Amino acid sequence: MTRVLLIAPQWIGDAVMAQPLVALLAARGEQVTALGLPGVAPVLRAMPGVVDVIEAPFAHGKLDFPVRRRLAAQLRERGYERAYILGNNVKSRLVPWLARIPQRIGYRGEARGLLLTYAAHAPDSAHASSAAHPVEPLAISPIAGRIPREAAGSKLASAGQAGASRSDMRRHYAALAACAQPGAATAAAASAAATGPAPILEPTLHIAASMADTARQQFGLPERWIALCPGAEYGPAKQWPVEHYAALARLAQQQGYTVAVLGAPRDAAMGEAIATQAAGSVNLCGKTRVEQVIALLASSQGTVSNDSGLMHVAAALGCATVGLYGSTDPRHTPPAAHRSATIWLQLDCSPCFQRTCPLGHLNCLRGITPEQTWGQLRGLMQGS
Repeated sequence: MTRVLLIAPQWIGDAVMAQPLVALLAARGEQVTALGLPGVAPVLRAMPGVVDVIEAPFAHGKLDFPVRRRLAAQLRERGYERAYILGNNVKSRLVPWLARIPQRIGYRGEARGLLLTYAAHAPDSAHASSAAHPVEPLAISPIAGRIPREAAGSKLASAGQAGASRSDMRRHYAALAACAQPGAATAAAASAAATGPAPILEPTLHIAASMADTARQQFGLPERWIALCPGAEYGPAKQWPVEHYAALARLAQQQGYTVAVLGAPRDAAMGEAIATQAAGSVNLCGKTRVEQVIALLASSQGTVSNDSGLMHVAAALGCATVGLYGSTDPRHTPPAAHRSATIWLQLDCSPCFQRTCPLGHLNCLRGITPEQTWGQLRGLMQGS
């Protein structure tokens, strides 16, 4: 059995969308160990196909070269044959390179594939090639099979920003599985994985029912409850208005549901505002660890969320999930599961991919009504 190391993305949502890659690797007999930051590690532990999880001992965004070198020395003893590197920066490639893992596969990204042995262009790249060539050690070029850009493009934001054509992130990561087989077949296989007609696997996470029930009881929630996730790491242009969340909470309460607001400590003020405007709602923002949030979402009847990591977690757990999109594009980062739905108004200015609304009105999200959102969620919960 081939032992491989997966260098996980640094964000929860991206890590969830990498699960189809893990499933492909496991299905062909690769034994996957995942290396991820502490905030992502609980997601990796809930991921089918991952046999072991290593928490990265270095800080987010920091080089910490001595720490990476020590970790690499430990990993070298494990004899990994291959590393799949899902970050696009050189820092994410350092540990597998220092660990002398023979095959290091990733996207070209920063420094044109430096430290990779097989580097692919992203599906939305402007480049195209039918050949696949390995990268020489420490070389910048040539690169491995280039994956063509997708035909579908994003609209131009009226603020003057061009929304680049972006592929479905699940395909983006899963396409790397083809690069483990260098040669002419690599490009064709990678292209098929990235843009071909074959359906991509849905991201899947699993939490034992007993763990989910324990978490629910620990936080005093009944069996009939829904989760609201008003935060978004990237910025306010991804956040549905608090008053809309509160109105949605009241609609849910009228149907006999308890409402809990989940999020990070930075989301606590939004959670408190929702709980104040929808009396009886429970504000758990900043009061849970990542593994507890995952277990809670597994116990919920439904989830409404901005385009965020928690949205992807809820959908991958099989929870009825509605994702709300404004500045971002659900074709790029969908909550891909059979019990999920997205609401996106597709205004002329959307997607702009900006942290704050460049036009100052946030109509792309304000125009999504609580009634519309509740109707979508209720339909998913009822199985319609």
